[in-house]
Amino acid sequence: MAEVRDHPTPVRAGEELDLARLEPFLRNHFPEATGTLSVAQFPSGHSNLTYLVGLGDRQMVLRRPPFGSKVKTAHDMSREYRVLSKLHLVYPQAPKAILYCEDPSVLGSSFYLMERVQGIILRRDPPERMGISAEMARQLSEAFVDNLARLHCLDYTAIGLADLGKPEGYLDRQVKGWIERYHASRTHDLPEVERISVWLNERKPRETSATLIHNDYKYDNIVLDPTDITRIVGVLDWEMCTIGDPLTDLGTALAYWVDPQDPEELQRIRWGPTTLPGTLTRAELVRRYAQATGRDVSNMVFYRVLALFKVAVIIQQIYYRYHHGLTKDTRFASLPEVVKVALRAALRSAEDSSL
Repeated sequence: MAEVRDHPTPVRAGEELDLARLEPFLRNHFPEATGTLSVAQFPSGHSNLTYLVGLGDRQMVLRRPPFGSKVKTAHDMSREYRVLSKLHLVYPQAPKAILYCEDPSVLGSSFYLMERVQGIILRRDPPERMGISAEMARQLSEAFVDNLARLHCLDYTAIGLADLGKPEGYLDRQVKGWIERYHASRTHDLPEVERISVWLNERKPRETSATLIHNDYKYDNIVLDPTDITRIVGVLDWEMCTIGDPLTDLGTALAYWVDPQDPEELQRIRWGPTTLPGTLTRAELVRRYAQATGRDVSNMVFYRVLALFKVAVIIQQIYYRYHHGLTKDTRFASLPEVVKVALRAALRSAEDSSL
């Protein structure tokens, strides 16, 4: 199973940490940790940067904002640290936060450290030797949606996160905000944007009750037990967590979920192994979620369209940094095509009223 564990690699050029400043900071806070300082980088992900930091035998994960980011509010390290500090106590799948640093003299930005969650992360094509049967795939997809439903049933006030977001008007702000973010990071003229924007504004449903939401829930953000891949032991990347309409969270999961019958262009950008035989379809995920939570899911087409548009905008924001030379990560060069595919999928769903 070694190839499906999330292994760090050498740090990418331009994303190095200042070890001369980081090392004394770490040794001051962890005097019991002896041995050589080592730093590697987790290569996946396109937003906040994630590193594996070792002091001898002690391993920790360091999270910091991307270099050259234009969207400062999307990379609030203190907020992410606070969420994990409180959430881990009642939802152990959230990693345990260890230490927050707001002093920019250490790494040029705020950052935080958390415990490493070890396990299996499934990406688009798991190795055949994993032997994922149709029954395992079904149980895994059921665990995926059940775990999201469990998050949405938490009492965020009792946890101490009631001030994390403003649930009133959340959906209005989402529609308006993502349209504005697209135009702020636009590099090409894409006609689908205007059509989707009009559709979203005309079809906003009445909001449901607010819950704690992850906002980027997908297969490669969950960590699985190596001895039982149908058991979720971790959920990663809480940077966009807030209080809001839980159906937007389910919509995001649907936006990343490609069904076997979807067009070839969607298959090419599939984020996870959602087409394995036995896996629940998007429609089946929605039905199971409704059974677990009792929520009205009759407007889920709207939420998927909004989520696909959001995914397109997030990818566009990442490409904007590359386009303007703010990052040299060559993975980003092909992102405009991914933006177009996501927008076309959103428009098809809107026009066909289909999940």
